[in-house]
Amino acid sequence: MATDYYGVLGLAPGATDTEIKRAYRKMARDLHPDVNPEPGAKDKFQEVSRAYEALTDPEKRRIVDLGGDPYDTGGRGAGGGSPFGGGAGFGGLGDIMDAFFGGATTRGPRSRVQEGNDALIRVDLDLAETVFGTTTDITVDTAVLCDVCAGAGTAPGTHPATCATCQGRGELQSVQRSFLGQVMTSRPCPTCGGTGQVIPEPCLQCGGDGRVRSRRTIPVKIPAGVEDGMRIRLAGHGEVGPGGGPAGDLYVEVHERPHPVFTRDGEDLHCRVTLPMTAAALGTTLKLETLDGVEDLDIKAGTQSGSVLTLRAKGAPRLRSTGRGNLMVHIDVQTPTRLDDRQQELLRELAGLRGEDLADGGPAHSGGLFSRVRDAFNGR
Repeated sequence: MATDYYGVLGLAPGATDTEIKRAYRKMARDLHPDVNPEPGAKDKFQEVSRAYEALTDPEKRRIVDLGGDPYDTGGRGAGGGSPFGGGAGFGGLGDIMDAFFGGATTRGPRSRVQEGNDALIRVDLDLAETVFGTTTDITVDTAVLCDVCAGAGTAPGTHPATCATCQGRGELQSVQRSFLGQVMTSRPCPTCGGTGQVIPEPCLQCGGDGRVRSRRTIPVKIPAGVEDGMRIRLAGHGEVGPGGGPAGDLYVEVHERPHPVFTRDGEDLHCRVTLPMTAAALGTTLKLETLDGVEDLDIKAGTQSGSVLTLRAKGAPRLRSTGRGNLMVHIDVQTPTRLDDRQQELLRELAGLRGEDLADGGPAHSGGLFSRVRDAFNGR
């Protein structure tokens, strides 16, 4: 009696190809010996695979629909010695992979034309160039399209030939025996590298690669406000791919040179200004050289060391919004270290007028801080 291959997969006669594949996937996942160690799972898996092959092969399915058994032909049947059909090969392997990984994979020859790699180059810029933007020329050494063969890799008047090792398939197949039957495996052809073609007469300039190394100069526009470490992408200016494939991208990494006056924190600039003690006490106006030119910096009387004055919108532009950052001026008040007798006398007189004690213990006013501390120790 002929086997009910539809019934093996739990289907009714006349099931569609989609229904057959869906049923096989579900049962193969549950019954595969690698995931189901129960007794009889292996035999059931082989039976399910045999039914799937019978119903997906048009000729075998025609025999099934006529009430016959495509494998009952006086031996092992039309499927040959393997219960999975396909003669010496393991015809159901792709379907098993399809069941477990969601789709069969067909490799075949790969194209000789491959996409090129990206390239990276560093450019050193001054602070003013990163703040206000500039255009600079950079020199790059990358693979470019061969101008003799235009990427074909062949000598003029010649063409690629079919690989004799793999007959143009790009891969070599081998058959191994396993508990599931005969398993066919594939590997890239070592002669053609998986392309299925060889170049009998390579281009003399590129050696068959379709590209050559070349040094060229490219203008790069640096946007205003770019920061140290940022990268600018130049699409299509990277390495040309093998076989004259499309070029990758070129990334220009910005490195900002240290500035003798200003430091940068994002969009803000910082600098330090040292003032004499008298100027900080009395107040003054300084001429400050900024990246935008000379600016008047008003120092108020009584300015303390460590104070920070802000010049608004004198920093770097904001890359992703409008406006500019600020220039932060840090004040250092300088105390004189060498005084002549007259200068010391004047400072002592000033201390007396202000009611301040001096460090040498000479009282300038009985109510000063040092006087109060001294009186406490003396029991007064």
